[in-house]
Amino acid sequence: MGGKCPSRKVKKRRYSHKTARRSKFLLKGDDAVYEELQQKPDGEMKEATLPLDEDLPGMGQYYCLHCDRYFANMSVRDEHFKTKRHKKRVKQMMGPAPHTQLDADLAAGMGAPDNGLKLMSM
Repeated sequence: MGGKCPSRKVKKRRYSHKTARRSKFLLKGDDAVYEELQQKPDGEMKEATLPLDEDLPGMGQYYCLHCDRYFANMSVRDEHFKTKRHKKRVKQMMGPAPHTQLDADLAAGMGAPDNGLKLMSM
């Protein structure tokens, strides 16, 4: 006979919970990760001791630089290294540099104006 669905409030709560979790674990942009990878040599990336941080999973010791993610223990991190998502990300970061804000501005026509050649006035 009508009326609101009783589960409507639950769905709304789930949505807000998801957005809260999403903002809790903000990831770096592709360009920031690419810059970090360019600065660090390969040997330093593999075995680097990270500072202890109680707020991060696994005290912040198990980190994937390509995906910008922390893991609870070494076995979970090693399983992550075998996933398609990680391999795709590594391939993406080894390729050309990702787009930056400067590229977007130039594509939108917000760069320096091109007024053509200056003609001599008589």
